[in-house]
Amino acid sequence: MNEQREILGESLFANARNAAAGSLRQLDSKITATRPLDIFIFNVQKLEGNTFNSHNQQLNYLKKLGFNVNPVHDYCSSIEEAIRAVNKIGDNRDSLSFGIDGAVIKVDELDLREKLGVTAKTPRWAIAYKYPPEQKQTILKDIICQVGRTGAITPMAILDPVRVAGSLISKTTLHNEDFIKEKDLKIGDIVVIQKAGDVIPEVVSVVKEKRTGDEREFSMPTHCPVCGAPAVREEGEAVTRCTGIECSAKALRSIVHFSSKVGMEIDGLGYSIIEQLIDKKLINGIADIYTLKLEDIASLKKNGKKFAQNLIDAINQSKNNDLSKLITALGIRHVGSRLARTLAKRYKTLDNLMNASLEALIMQDDVGEKTANSIYEFFKQEQTIDLINKLKQSGVNMASLEEGSTDNRFEGMTFVLTGALQEYTRDQASELIEKLGGKTSSSVSKKTTYVLAGEDAGSKLTKAQQLGVTVINEEEFKRMCN
Repeated sequence: MNEQREILGESLFANARNAAAGSLRQLDSKITATRPLDIFIFNVQKLEGNTFNSHNQQLNYLKKLGFNVNPVHDYCSSIEEAIRAVNKIGDNRDSLSFGIDGAVIKVDELDLREKLGVTAKTPRWAIAYKYPPEQKQTILKDIICQVGRTGAITPMAILDPVRVAGSLISKTTLHNEDFIKEKDLKIGDIVVIQKAGDVIPEVVSVVKEKRTGDEREFSMPTHCPVCGAPAVREEGEAVTRCTGIECSAKALRSIVHFSSKVGMEIDGLGYSIIEQLIDKKLINGIADIYTLKLEDIASLKKNGKKFAQNLIDAINQSKNNDLSKLITALGIRHVGSRLARTLAKRYKTLDNLMNASLEALIMQDDVGEKTANSIYEFFKQEQTIDLINKLKQSGVNMASLEEGSTDNRFEGMTFVLTGALQEYTRDQASELIEKLGGKTSSSVSKKTTYVLAGEDAGSKLTKAQQLGVTVINEEEFKRMCN
């Protein structure tokens, strides 16, 4: 099949398993008919006018009728024989004309099968034995880094191509920096690879005795290989990430978050529309949302003018959002909607926040050192400054619209919310508390002033009762706010 596809300039199948599965899933049965599929029949489910005492009888009957039955099967009179048969099949697996990853031992007598029965998931009369994955040695020619949609920078092994378990393997993921150090991998090493579960290729180990001294150490990049922004690995994390907000590798994810409900809330600008806009090169990054034209959007759908007008209206409306929505939409690491509201109230304008010193950020109550550093570094990047300037030119609001409240009745109080509220969402209740000078926390402690408990309140309510923290219901909360 692959030889024919190569002649036709079509993509090649990775292995027999994928080729067979893909062929069966074809919507056009004519395509399926052209594929050289075959099958081993291994069971008689029902046969009128005939009965069988054993599975072996069934297989012989199927063969007699002309069905294709797996030639690799043995009738064994003891468990010792069965073990020897399993080992024999494993020894000869490379010479088979089809791929296997194990062998199944079955009780032959059908009456005994009935007595043994089945569990919720598996029969008690059969058990599968999995063979160790096939392993091969090859050269680790290079290690390159790929950037995923979330900005995660993943090292990839470039291998001298080798066939393993039916597939030609030329590259595989090395996961992260720790994995490379743990395996002591160097560029130029002879490595052992296998397919985990006979599916996913992986590097198992290095053949250190074959090292020549010409091997080279690998270091994770300090900057994103796609956009050049600083690459950061935070303490306690295994992943190194690109920090550039305009990185093309993470454009889809960045734009989806920016336009989402928690972000700028651009109704109609969902994942599939953004994907189409990027595919058609109508947008490349966040700022391009505000340069979209009616005809650009209308081209995505049949009779799409009404949809396009609604989306243009939603985009224009988003320009008037509060600063807190914009801060959330930018996707600064460790900054959620709650902290974004606090920062918007405290700094009033985005320029003020951008110019805040690291020391000033750290001194804020709700901002830890890690979060402060994340905010500070984010606004010092050229990509961030470029994006903010573009958004300003498009008329996006950069200031807090919330008027300073003189009602600080909750000043010095900390609330913890738990359970389902009827008249408020969690965000609405939190916003109201903060508007009245209070703070919200995600965990109960002795410093907690009130626990606001809705329906199905769980462990937080229990902890509050244990610590003697005052628990209020929604009605009491409403009276406190009015």
